[in-house]
Amino acid sequence: MDIVITAKVKLLPNPEQTRMLDETMVSIKSSLNFASNVAYNNHFLSSFKKLQALVYNDLRNLFGLKSQMACNVCSIVAGTYASMKSNGENTLAVYKRPKLQYSYNRDFSFLKDNTISIGTIDSRIKMPFITTSFEHYFDGTWEYGTATLIKKKGKYFLHIAMKKDIPSCSSSSISNVVGADVGMNYILTAANSSDKMLFLNGRQMKNKKAHFHRTRKQLQQRQTPSSRRKLKKIGNRENRWQQDVNHQASKALVEFAGPNSLIVLEDLTGIRSATERVRRQDRYYSVSWAFFDLRSKIEYKAKLAGIQTIAVDPRYTSQKCPQCGHTEAANRNKQIHTFCCRSCGYTSNDDRIGAMNLRQMGIEYRYAASSQA
Repeated sequence: MDIVITAKVKLLPNPEQTRMLDETMVSIKSSLNFASNVAYNNHFLSSFKKLQALVYNDLRNLFGLKSQMACNVCSIVAGTYASMKSNGENTLAVYKRPKLQYSYNRDFSFLKDNTISIGTIDSRIKMPFITTSFEHYFDGTWEYGTATLIKKKGKYFLHIAMKKDIPSCSSSSISNVVGADVGMNYILTAANSSDKMLFLNGRQMKNKKAHFHRTRKQLQQRQTPSSRRKLKKIGNRENRWQQDVNHQASKALVEFAGPNSLIVLEDLTGIRSATERVRRQDRYYSVSWAFFDLRSKIEYKAKLAGIQTIAVDPRYTSQKCPQCGHTEAANRNKQIHTFCCRSCGYTSNDDRIGAMNLRQMGIEYRYAASSQA
């Protein structure tokens, strides 16, 4: 199974190299907007080959781009318009920030002296780099792909797409099934085949979300340039915090599952329309939480660990009794987060019930898969 991740490398250019990178980024931004205007004026052109035929020479002569850079600009712009077409948009794409893509062994490469060589509009430059927290992706077993040059707070980073074929856990070798329920009271609740539980409390996260919401509301009411700048900073800070929480939760679940496991997740497609019907005081938290991002992180971390994942329909998983199978909405009390079966009287936490029912669905899936094999 091919696994694709993005590894971040911090570049350490000297002052002269920084100047060359800055000039390259300026040229790339101008090139993107030039090619975008041509694509827009040619009936929303989204064909890479046709756009390249129209703008390639101008990108080389007017903006000083190297051959591969010019091709990458055409690819980016054509891809943007193809995406806009599929979304029913018909406007001019404006690039406010440069997007510089490199192709491995053409625009960038790693050298034996632990430096990196990357292209600019002047020439190729080589410099040291740092792979903090990403060292294990540079052990020679990963295949390098396209890279994107990013400038953030005056520092340069290279985001590199990397691919590796990792054997997946076969259905016959699965010895542990884990049901994973996500929610607001507990961001993650999991139950494994040994009836061991994992609870990741979401109360602190909910309070943090409420804090961001109150601060954002206060700044929006001011309507000043300073408040708008602070709003942008808070938005970026909240996004980084939420990403970190999801990383920690997904890592904890994968470690809890262990090798030769099957993790059963909820298919939360359409979760936004469902969460918009919750109580007003909970609406911001439930709508803004990145459930899909959490699922994506769980899936890719599980793949790296050789663990299988499936996503199932989550309907009734918190209403069905795992003991007798009786399903009724009245079994669950959402206000106090409890479950009490109206048929057999089985009582537990409602998130734990959801995890147990998801685990049972995984057991049934495993049995069906082994029967077909």
